[in-house]
Amino acid sequence: MSLFKTPLVGLKADSFRHPLDLEATASLKQIPGIDMMVRNLLGPVVEQIFYVENIASSILVGETQLPDLHKLLLDACKILDIEPPQLYIRQHPAPNAYTFAMRGKQPFVVLHTSLIDLLTPEEIQAVIAHELGHLKCDHSVYLTPVNLLVLAAAFVPNIGTFLAQAIQSQLLEWVRCAEFTCDRAALLATQNPQVVMSVLMKLAGGSPKLSPQLNLDAFIAQARAYDDISKTELGEMVKVARTSELSHPVPVLRAREIDRWSSSQEYQLLIQNYGFKDQVKGGWRNW
Repeated sequence: MSLFKTPLVGLKADSFRHPLDLEATASLKQIPGIDMMVRNLLGPVVEQIFYVENIASSILVGETQLPDLHKLLLDACKILDIEPPQLYIRQHPAPNAYTFAMRGKQPFVVLHTSLIDLLTPEEIQAVIAHELGHLKCDHSVYLTPVNLLVLAAAFVPNIGTFLAQAIQSQLLEWVRCAEFTCDRAALLATQNPQVVMSVLMKLAGGSPKLSPQLNLDAFIAQARAYDDISKTELGEMVKVARTSELSHPVPVLRAREIDRWSSSQEYQLLIQNYGFKDQVKGGWRNW
C-alpha cells in the first residue's frame, strides 16, 4: 500500500458530494414523515436485531482481532476525518459490504469474507472508505429508515405497502446517485483511482482465480462502448430501463465517473485545500 497519502483535515461532505447526489437528496427529502415514522416505530427494534446478529454471527475487528483490517479502517477514517465505526467481518459467499446507522447510535460496517478474498489490502480499504462515505454524508442515517420502510411493507398492511410503492422508484434513483459520492470517498482515502476502478472491475467479473488476470485498461475501455449506446434514442431507452430497478449504477459507469473526477481540477483543489499542512516546515506533509 502507498505510504504517501494526504489526510484531509476538516473535510466537509458537501465538498466531494456528487451533483446528482445533491439533486436526488433534495428531491427525496420532500417525502414527509418517513424518517420520523421509521425511527420511532422500527428503528430501536431493527437496531437491536442487527446488533445481536453481528455479535452472534460475525467477527468484530479491533486491535487484537484482525489488526491489519483494523488499521485499514483507522487510516481511512483519519484521511476522511471521521470517527471510526465498528467493523464486522461476516462469512458470506456473495461479495458485498454495507453500513448501518441510526441517529445517535453506534454505526457499523460489515464486509463479507468473499469480498475480502477477492481484493488486495488497498482495494479493501477503498471498500471501507466507500462505506465511510455513506456515514460521512449521512446517507445511512436517511437511507436505512427508508429501506426499512420498503422492506417492512409486507408487515404494515395498506399504509406500508402504499408508501413503499410510492417511494421505491425515487429511492432507487437516490441510492444510485449516492453511490457516486461514496466512490469519491474511496478515491479520497486511497488517493489512487486505479485502486477504486480495480474494485469495480472485480465486482463486475472477478473471482480469486480470475482477478490477477483482469486488465483494468480494457475494463475502462468498456465505458466508452457503454456511452456509445446513448447515441441512439433506442439505446438510451434500453439503458434507462435497464438501470431503473438497480440499487447501484453499473460498474463501468462508476469507473468512468472516478476516472473523470480523479483528473479534474475539482479533485486536485480539494486535496490541496483540505490536505494536512505542516506548519513548522510550511509545506505539505504526506502521512
